[in-house]
Amino acid sequence: MTSNPFELFLKECPTIAGAYGALVQAQAASDALDPVTKQLINIAIQTVQKNPVGVRHHAAMARGVGAGREAVIGAVVMNLHLAGLGPVLLSLPAAIEDWEGTDPC
Repeated sequence: MTSNPFELFLKECPTIAGAYGALVQAQAASDALDPVTKQLINIAIQTVQKNPVGVRHHAAMARGVGAGREAVIGAVVMNLHLAGLGPVLLSLPAAIEDWEGTDPC
């Protein structure tokens, strides 16, 4: 069995996974927000949902579209007053994993 939950979802629920993929593509195609803002919002949402796997994924995507380390950290930490310290502490390591050893700016 795969250790990647999303791969399991794709394998076990291909029709639903395909529909989900189409929804994600439609949202990505919207030009209402720039790509960096979209990813920072996704990081904030994943933080509140206590999903460090999602935070890690969207932090990598954010970096890929030009977000800096400080912005990614900010997207996690902005939830402190809404979700509490626990989700922030759970998500912060995942958010900065790709930036270890790099300049924070």
